[in-house]
Amino acid sequence: MSKKLRALSLLLVLVMAFGLFAGCSKDEQQPADDGDQPSNGGDANQGDQPSSDGGKDSIIIATANETPSLSPVEHNAVAGDYMNGLTYATLFRSNLDTLEPEPYLVDTYESVSDTEWQFKLKEGVKYHNGETMTAEDVKASIEWAQGFAEVSLYNSDIVSVEVVDELTFKITTEGPDAMLLSNLSHHGNAIVPKALIDSNHDFNTDPVGAGPYKFVNWNRGDSVEFEAFEDYFLGAPSIKHMTWKIIPEGSSRTIALEAGEVDFIIEVEAMDGDRLKENSNVEVIEYNDTSESWLMLNNEKPGLDNQDVRHAINTAIDKESVVTVAYNGMASPALSQMPMNFEGATEENADVYDVEKAKEWLDKSGVDPASIELSIICSDDTKKRAGEVIQANLKEIGINAQIESMDLATYLSVTAEGNFTASIGGYSSSNLLSYVVGVYHSSSINASNKTRLNDAKVDELIDKAKVTLDPAERKGIMEELSARLNELCSQAPLYQPLTLRAYKKGLQGVKVSDAGGIRWADLSWGA
Repeated sequence: MSKKLRALSLLLVLVMAFGLFAGCSKDEQQPADDGDQPSNGGDANQGDQPSSDGGKDSIIIATANETPSLSPVEHNAVAGDYMNGLTYATLFRSNLDTLEPEPYLVDTYESVSDTEWQFKLKEGVKYHNGETMTAEDVKASIEWAQGFAEVSLYNSDIVSVEVVDELTFKITTEGPDAMLLSNLSHHGNAIVPKALIDSNHDFNTDPVGAGPYKFVNWNRGDSVEFEAFEDYFLGAPSIKHMTWKIIPEGSSRTIALEAGEVDFIIEVEAMDGDRLKENSNVEVIEYNDTSESWLMLNNEKPGLDNQDVRHAINTAIDKESVVTVAYNGMASPALSQMPMNFEGATEENADVYDVEKAKEWLDKSGVDPASIELSIICSDDTKKRAGEVIQANLKEIGINAQIESMDLATYLSVTAEGNFTASIGGYSSSNLLSYVVGVYHSSSINASNKTRLNDAKVDELIDKAKVTLDPAERKGIMEELSARLNELCSQAPLYQPLTLRAYKKGLQGVKVSDAGGIRWADLSWGA
């Protein structure tokens, strides 16, 4: 076997070990401002229109949260990721079964060396504006994305992108990069026309990509509409009209599905899961989510900058009660700072619920609990229920916490900027390395590192794992990192949810990965 083939084989094994792309915040956001955006045409309500196969060719999807942006580079939220997946395409994407990155826009690729990869695009890929994709677009898109804090961590190790010919390009990394193919799957590295980047095109109001659906209209606070892109390089979607309906209240989403007003619910209210399972007109999918939710603590705030105080808060929270009250039991209490369904996570140094131990942590800290100002941001009903349990728990150790409800656009702003004390939120990823980079590395402060943890040892271990190709060696590094994060206790782990999706019977092609991925272009209605 040649040196090149051996290197490629090794890196492919590495990629298989890590899975999909980097994560997104589970706290999806509202738009930054009000008012309707310019429309590209189309009716607000398409209705059930006949298709060639005798079924309808429209779908209405209910979601709790509005995308913060239709641009791929201006957010790191799950709600935005759904929208971006419709309108844009990336070089790689996640396999729904294995969570491994697989070629999407890329036709062929090879490892030239430990730091250099060569890729060739699929031929004849069209954008929504009719232009044909080239390697120049790839270079421009990646370099463009590197300038946005929200997504720059997903290409921070890329030193250069070199155009070889019209369809071929090379990527050079700073060192061996275990995350490269996964990061090229992230929506922040979507490929868009170079000419639009050069002209400062507003992708938020007019997203132009090579994805399966074209943007039609954004009715702020209400809905986002799309139509099938007939020149989509993998074939035109069967469902021609797609509307995402913003319904923040979980019970209202359930009622809308039962009444036939929507066809699909993204976020099923935990309290309504059993009810929907008993409905003969509804299909329910449940899966073990790779996300974890926490009480995020701002490590820069007085009192919360004390590690012992953070342990006291964590130890005082009855996670079982949080799961029961907030999630109707449809979640697993979390102890580790990492999701336990990732290899490399450990509960070493993790706290367990113990009120007396929590008081001991407070005594050790030397901080007067009455001096700790804690306002818990909750952006939906589920988080508010969790917050109320936490509020009662903390009162037992002398900490008075307030519950603060806010829209998700505001949530995004204040948590990214550090203008908060505590918040209930989470993070989703299909691989552990992407997860820890996003949540705990200091380079992610002002982005997805909401606690603003800045620990040299943590950064050192993450950076070491990123360039370690041997899976067994990397697992040992991650276990050491996990134990260190549990020791630092930058935030209080709460739960890992069992996530539900629900949809109208007759909808075909529905498949959900453990990371929540869905191939929307694969959906169709039965006759």
